[in-house]
Amino acid sequence: MENLEQLYYRPLVALVSEAEHGKTVRTVLERQLGVSRKLLSQVKLTEHGLTVNESRAYTTAPVSAGDIIRVRMEREVSEDILPQPIPIQIVFEDDDLLIINKPAGMIVHPTHGHYTGTLANGVVYHWQERGERVRFRPVHRLDEETSGLVAVAKTSYVHQQLSEQMQANGFLKLYRAYVYGCPVPAKGTVDAPIDRNPDEPHIRIVTPEGYPSVTHYETVKSFGSSMNKTAAAAVRLKLETGRTHQIRVHMKHIGCPLIGDKMYGPEQGAVEAWEAAAGRQALHAEILGFTHPITKQWMEWQASLPPELVLLERTLSE
Repeated sequence: MENLEQLYYRPLVALVSEAEHGKTVRTVLERQLGVSRKLLSQVKLTEHGLTVNESRAYTTAPVSAGDIIRVRMEREVSEDILPQPIPIQIVFEDDDLLIINKPAGMIVHPTHGHYTGTLANGVVYHWQERGERVRFRPVHRLDEETSGLVAVAKTSYVHQQLSEQMQANGFLKLYRAYVYGCPVPAKGTVDAPIDRNPDEPHIRIVTPEGYPSVTHYETVKSFGSSMNKTAAAAVRLKLETGRTHQIRVHMKHIGCPLIGDKMYGPEQGAVEAWEAAAGRQALHAEILGFTHPITKQWMEWQASLPPELVLLERTLSE
């Protein structure tokens, strides 16, 4: 028998209980592991993709108590992504997940006109150097000029499970932003629909016809409030939805645009010293948490502020 570890990822395993005796393979896998029908339709096409007691099985086959069902996903690689020796800051990695602290100025995935120099190029190179055959599957993304934590799934099952958690608000995603002005009230929720600007489709705007968008914010620290000094604030934000540019659009909507944001920043009155210190939009994904799809344990990571935002806070405090 060929080396299954070279051809497949580590299998998902389900032990059939007494209560599941007589149920189908599909039913047991859906109930125990939440395996999607799409994944089942893929794995059943390979010789060892779906087995019961190591014999090839069909999704509709009945099982008995004590049977062991295994789901094996074929190893894949991102053939369309060029491996590049780009430094990446790995916060956590196991057989299922990769958590990276992305720097500002880096795109997550290759796009038209940006085929190299992305986070994906660096991650694919990292796996290649380790001798791993893994396809790049980001669970979520950050804007090019936003720094912070990004989760990458190493199998289609883990990607599916994390995507479902995110849609069910099972993800903890906290951001730190530095904004012009001090939000009033200091803590609150922005519930304002967002959609594309019909005149400039690459820009998002708040519009009644937009998609539901909710951002919770809390002022962490205020800087300057006297009549002769421009006010600013450090704000912690939590997303309830994940629209493109959501934080940037919502903070502009309440009159507190991000420092250094070229697209949604203030049209006038920008403080050059603050903009120079930040060098980009002052937004950082600092905390990420979710339930590990395989171990079922809650996991949480934190990424410290990058040097440019530390400098910005020091500048704001002067």
